[in-house]
Amino acid sequence: MINRELIRLKTVQIVYAYYLNEGKSIDTTEKELFHSLAQAYSLYMQLLSLLLSLDSIARRVIESQVARAVRLCEPTPPAVKLMKNRFIAQLRDNEQLEKWRSHQHFSWLEEEEDFLRRLFSNISTRDFFLDYTASPESSYEEDRELWRKIYRNVLCENEELDEILEGANLYWNDDKFIVDTFVLKTIRRFDEQKGKEQELLPDFSNDEDKEFASQILRNALTNQEFYRGLISEQTKNWELDRIARMDLYIIQVALAEILSFPGIPVSVSINEYVEIAKDYSTPRSGSYVNGMLDSLCRRLVKEGLLVKDMDN
Repeated sequence: MINRELIRLKTVQIVYAYYLNEGKSIDTTEKELFHSLAQAYSLYMQLLSLLLSLDSIARRVIESQVARAVRLCEPTPPAVKLMKNRFIAQLRDNEQLEKWRSHQHFSWLEEEEDFLRRLFSNISTRDFFLDYTASPESSYEEDRELWRKIYRNVLCENEELDEILEGANLYWNDDKFIVDTFVLKTIRRFDEQKGKEQELLPDFSNDEDKEFASQILRNALTNQEFYRGLISEQTKNWELDRIARMDLYIIQVALAEILSFPGIPVSVSINEYVEIAKDYSTPRSGSYVNGMLDSLCRRLVKEGLLVKDMDN
């Protein structure tokens, strides 16, 4: 789950904190980076758990509706179809998620029941939910698609959920927009035939990504003077303190990646850090970082300090 997009963002954030809180060692900073990445994985598992808790609340509500219908001799409410949803049943039986949940102290059901009830009340009025419950058809794919729509349309941009996450863990709110994509990817990957052994996304895909995280952080900090010298020379008459702090750190980390990983195309690295600048710095930072990195890399290629094709 922890991919390079997330690693880049976390590295920039940790570098920012490193200079904001002077006195930390690089070893301590590296531990903070890996702790931050671990918290992102924890959020991923917590959001999958949220789906199970939401289903539990939905069942309570629907059971109450069914009991009322029986008492009043009314038709069975269409929402009862949700109680036979095969995707959420498979997720509930998932061995990996069940093992993770058994070691957690936070419980959505115990601590946020009112929020879950409001969520389901919202979902139960949505067209996609009404279409699902009204449809006479029943398939695993339809069941899975319902939960994908619930997540995408109700949970991805939910201010109340964001507030809960921020209160529970300082790392979680900043990570959610990226982790949301991993949750949606996981839902799409579910296969009924795999049952409870369906694999969730791992924390790190491989050891190379761990090394990538460690190396760009350490190189960004240990080679600070070299990178900032390049930036200072490129800005000519500008003082470094006139550059937005976040822009400076983004360019510094980007240079560490570009000069440390010959297999990553320059264009890929530049585009990734431009996106970080757009999201986390000033309105003009995207174009500024793009122009600065492009100029610096072309200069480094010309001077023989960078052996990469600028057009790839």
